[in-house]
Amino acid sequence: MIKAPVEVCPICSGTGWKNVPGATERRVTRCDCQVRARAQSLLAAARIPRRYEHCELGNYDTDFPGAHPSLSEGHFMASSFARKCDPGGDKGLLIIGKIGTGKTHLAVGIMKELILNRGLACLFYDYRELLKEIQNSYNSTVQTTELDVLRPVFETDVLVLDELGAVKPTEWVWDTVSLILNTRYNDNRTTIITTNFEDQPSAGVATVISPARAATRGETLGDRIGERMRSRLHEMCRIITLDGADFRQKFRSASFR
Repeated sequence: MIKAPVEVCPICSGTGWKNVPGATERRVTRCDCQVRARAQSLLAAARIPRRYEHCELGNYDTDFPGAHPSLSEGHFMASSFARKCDPGGDKGLLIIGKIGTGKTHLAVGIMKELILNRGLACLFYDYRELLKEIQNSYNSTVQTTELDVLRPVFETDVLVLDELGAVKPTEWVWDTVSLILNTRYNDNRTTIITTNFEDQPSAGVATVISPARAATRGETLGDRIGERMRSRLHEMCRIITLDGADFRQKFRSASFR
């Protein structure tokens, strides 16, 4: 069996280091090949679902017929965040919008920019999947502890928590999401969150609305995560709101005409 020759970087000759041009004395820095290798390793470890592997900020569509102006504004804010993000203290993002407005696309696009251009460790978790993995860790037949699941969630530079509020709230759910968000907040770590639920108070908060409005009132973010954690999100995150119709459904329907 003939083995293919191993390709050696022509800049560093396989050492991983290159000379710093223009330095008055000999200095070296990490070679570009090592930077690229680290970025690809971080990308592979980021848990981006296959469904969203194509998502980048550069291919987020804001120019289709009937596109709501908030999509362009959201894309601008997401791109600015990706360029300037300081995971040691910057606020994260809370991306709010109905199904199909591109919340997850923007979040994954930001992740890719931070990984490939900034070398930051990022981690993607669907809210429902994360809660399920934590619950599974309580099973005595599973060789995984709750801390094994939560440690990377706590420690990654940037966490994307997708579809916050998608699980029916219980005391355990509230306690778990509080633990995750409070730990990352106290450690000054950046969190990007997406949700389908409107950023409004829970039904338990005293507000004066008409009986007709109460009858048609949909669940809010306050209902799904509690007012205390909703308040904490406002401290942790800048808010991007995406409006408009489900353009995935619109394009899907158009393809059958």
